[in-house]
Amino acid sequence: MSLSRKTLAADLTAGLTVAAMLVPQSMAYAMLAGLPPEVGLYASTVPLVAYALIGTSRQLAVGPVAIVSLLTASALAPVAQEGSAGYLAAAALLAVLVGVIHLVMGIGRLGFLVRLLSHPVLVGFTGAAALIIGTSQLKHVLGTQPESAEGWFASIASVLATLPDADPTTLLIGGGALAGMLALRRINRSIPVALVAVVVTTVASAVFDLADRGVRVVGDIPEGLPPLTLPSDWSLAAELLPAAFAVTLVGVLESVAVAKVYARRDRYDLDPNRELLGLGAANLASGLVGGYPVTGGFSRTAVNASAGARTKLPGIVTAAIMLLVLVALTPLFTQLPQATLGAVVLLAVSGLFDNEAMRHIWHVKRTDAATMAGAFVATLVLGVELGIAVAALGSAIVVFSRIMRPHTAELGRLPGTHTYRNLSRFDDARTTDGVRVIRFDVSLSYLNAEFMKDRLRAVTRHDPPSAVVIDLSGVNDIDASAADTLEELLEELGDTDVAVHLACAKGPVRDVLARTRIPELIAGSHMEVHSAVEAAQQLDPITPADPRRPLTRLP
Repeated sequence: MSLSRKTLAADLTAGLTVAAMLVPQSMAYAMLAGLPPEVGLYASTVPLVAYALIGTSRQLAVGPVAIVSLLTASALAPVAQEGSAGYLAAAALLAVLVGVIHLVMGIGRLGFLVRLLSHPVLVGFTGAAALIIGTSQLKHVLGTQPESAEGWFASIASVLATLPDADPTTLLIGGGALAGMLALRRINRSIPVALVAVVVTTVASAVFDLADRGVRVVGDIPEGLPPLTLPSDWSLAAELLPAAFAVTLVGVLESVAVAKVYARRDRYDLDPNRELLGLGAANLASGLVGGYPVTGGFSRTAVNASAGARTKLPGIVTAAIMLLVLVALTPLFTQLPQATLGAVVLLAVSGLFDNEAMRHIWHVKRTDAATMAGAFVATLVLGVELGIAVAALGSAIVVFSRIMRPHTAELGRLPGTHTYRNLSRFDDARTTDGVRVIRFDVSLSYLNAEFMKDRLRAVTRHDPPSAVVIDLSGVNDIDASAADTLEELLEELGDTDVAVHLACAKGPVRDVLARTRIPELIAGSHMEVHSAVEAAQQLDPITPADPRRPLTRLP
């Protein structure tokens, strides 16, 4: 899209609006990751430019986000002491690893791998992550120091145990900031509520000397951007690699999901593999400037779009403003209460707990609701890294279970028609004497070959028919294992004088079957179920020598 005067004005407005939101959020998310506030600012400068130069989304707002910050904290805790130089170096190394994984996936066109997490599982995971993030920020709002604990339940118990020690002034600042932001957002959602809270509480902190009254403040923030530096200690790379994959998976899912919404709205094409390259470049840049992993955020992208973003210019504008903050405005944040940043995070993650999506999934499909609940509980009990692993595994198990035990239907004829429908769903469907019709609604493979055999055996075991018609209209493919199993079953049925007819086989399926012994073992192959049933009623099997027999005669 070319830049007109109107588009330029809208993009500049969008860039300023997102910057107003990103300044407090980047510092708050850095604290969530266990990093100094300036690291969040570092991750909000050059990475934004890198994405803008390569990515294809015009609205995606890249930078620190809550879930990636939580994953970063979880990954770094076992390898370095929070606040140490080693911790900061490990964060930068993690960003570089995440960037490399993105780039490899983009170059290899492996964007499909991000579908490892289904939507229900992602809803469950993010809901649990929201609770974990919120709990981690309560200490800042309460002004307490709870003991470190493994797992959410232990963490919430640790926080509750410190309630009697809560600092009233800190609680007033944090609670007031949160209440004020909620009130302002109700009045007008376009107000940069986080920035307003930062300004008001910083001024209050300076005027009333809150730091001397026990309120923890941000303190001195180094000015300027660090020089570009490659991580020097790669000894932790192997240990951080699993976390890097987890960050990549969640980050890409979050980014691509929200980017697709606005690409569809504005009717332009989004290239998932270019998105991977853009996010990879952003993470590499973040690691080189001493930042930590970044991705596209839901809330900032929504603000960017609503503010009028139509090109990728707003990302560059936002980066320029963030750089200006680092160069000239960091002294203004010295008196910023940490309780305010905790409140900013609490407000931001409140939207991650999607009650509406949870209710919708429960209403639509209970098995998906079960996987969503499993991801939610696993994340709370096991933590974010193991939680996302369990979530991905849960998604895979659900997919494989559906393939291994697919939907099948025994069919009956609707009176007065040549149409055959599921007997369990159509009360007026009627079976044909001596002929059973069964349909498989999935591609046949080694995963479900035995299920297919058992299902067909069950159809013929009780009250054995003289013929069986297999409706293959729902089968798009068949592999060698399933074909071999079908051969075995046809031989078995042949020994019991049960004729088998195939109906509605698609071209790719016929091509495979024609290269097996199946054409010699079936009684016939037909274009329609009804013609197969009629042929079965005649009990006149087509022999291998009959020229009408070959499967390839069907179009």
